[in-house]
Amino acid sequence: MIEVAESLNAESKSMLGTEAIGFEHTTEFNTVITNKGKFKARKTIFCGGLQADRLAKKDGVKIKEKVVGFRGDYYELTEQAKHKVKNLIYPVPNPEFPFLGVHFTRMTDGEIECGPNAVFTFKREGYGKTDFSLRDTASALSYGGTWKLFFKNMSFGVKEYRRAFSKKLFLKTLQELIPSLTMDDIKPGRAGVRALLLGADGDTRDDFRIEYAQNSIHVLNAPSPAATAALAIGDEIREMAEKHFNLK
Repeated sequence: MIEVAESLNAESKSMLGTEAIGFEHTTEFNTVITNKGKFKARKTIFCGGLQADRLAKKDGVKIKEKVVGFRGDYYELTEQAKHKVKNLIYPVPNPEFPFLGVHFTRMTDGEIECGPNAVFTFKREGYGKTDFSLRDTASALSYGGTWKLFFKNMSFGVKEYRRAFSKKLFLKTLQELIPSLTMDDIKPGRAGVRALLLGADGDTRDDFRIEYAQNSIHVLNAPSPAATAALAIGDEIREMAEKHFNLK
């Protein structure tokens, strides 16, 4: 994927495992200070996901919300059960809850994903059930918006945590969409972490949130279906950049 991206521009370069520590600004350049040196750019676009709020604050953008991570665990259908899902199966959303609920997705490689659940993660990039970061946990639990979200959705949250550690309970939820599923029809799959932009009032920000600075653009919130619509979102941000940076 990196090779494809870099092939679009011979002067482009991907830096993996590189942490942005701080930023310096002049009228002509933005300097990104990282653990692997300094990089200068006339204009910058930030799509930081789980670190989006921290990057924005380091760049001098004042935001009231905070990113809180919620892990989603998936199961996959075994070979014997794949015939039960021909395309996509989604539930009717419950507007009282901030998450869609489990659904069935046919992937491009023919696999069928089932899920996810949605549980608070004690590490922003914690893809394992027991991953923990003191910094991330303290940041989330010292934020009033987190507790307000918890109290508003207490029963929902308890059910999600129970399902996270019980294949039987997860299956029971999946059977609401496909009653014929059995324990032998599902196997553990991947996990993802959703970067939830959360207001101090405990409400999730369900729309796109993009902030502008003098020479930078920060994508703070790109809710579902962000992955599905990534290319379209990229085109939109490009148009925003052309206008904001006066590139035409």
